[in-house]
Amino acid sequence: MDGIIDISGVSKTYASGFLALKEIDLDIRRGEIFALLGPNGAGKTTLISIVCGIVRPTSGRVVVDGHDIVRDWRAARSLIGLVPQELTTDAFESVWNTVSFTRGLFGLRANPAHIESVLRALSLWDKKDSRVMTLSGGMKRRLLIAKALAHEPRVLFLDEPTAGVDVDLRHDMWQLVRRLRAQGVTVILTTHYIEEAEEMADRVGVINKGELVLVKNKADLLQEFGNKRLSLRLRRPLGEVPAALAPWRLELAGGGSELTWIYDAREARDGVGEFLEKVRQAGVEFTDLVTTESSLEDIFVRLVREKR
Repeated sequence: MDGIIDISGVSKTYASGFLALKEIDLDIRRGEIFALLGPNGAGKTTLISIVCGIVRPTSGRVVVDGHDIVRDWRAARSLIGLVPQELTTDAFESVWNTVSFTRGLFGLRANPAHIESVLRALSLWDKKDSRVMTLSGGMKRRLLIAKALAHEPRVLFLDEPTAGVDVDLRHDMWQLVRRLRAQGVTVILTTHYIEEAEEMADRVGVINKGELVLVKNKADLLQEFGNKRLSLRLRRPLGEVPAALAPWRLELAGGGSELTWIYDAREARDGVGEFLEKVRQAGVEFTDLVTTESSLEDIFVRLVREKR
């Protein structure tokens, strides 16, 4: 999969002296869904704003599908759709006019069929003649996505797109994102709903304090940094972990009625078999066995804490 966005050595220092980004190097692949995760103030919005031409980097270079965002800004910007965090729209215009006007800003001819398709996909068609000021917060969020798609971009940035959106609207949005990806659109999203990133993203980047901590395929990230938990519900409570089981990282809970082994997700299944055999040899009887594994949220929290 070839790259569509090349970010090289990008740093940003604001006039106040605050260093928002530190030497960011990142390649976004064509047609992927890339999730950029980080705590508030980590630099996510600053990085997106630089790629979209809203903020000038202090140093470094960004190229979008072969177009430098500074030297060839018009061509680069025409390839990008941005859904910002803030609900900024013309309150007195109709939904139809607002989306159509946005398309015109990019010098494109009117295309009513495309505008209708976008509005229908976002469940805004029945609101096409309504003034923006009459829409709910969730509908306004959908309208921002419609505006971002008006000029048929090849790259779509979603900066906290489902903030304040109810479950049904959120589901519809992600259905649309999947359809866009199937059409070859590259999607970069930031979200506080990390379960969304876990479900949707092909790759994940973690940014903290202006530094890119890591970039991994989601499956590789879950495998490399995740832990698994094997919990045994004991027939008889234990007062302490038997000495024969000391080599394993074990926890007693539930008044000694539950024994849990936390192990690296990369450990082979043979390790589990060996552990259960040692449990049997130690005379520990159990009535049930449950396994769980780290979520992307667990890994994200751990990585951010380690970077403090």
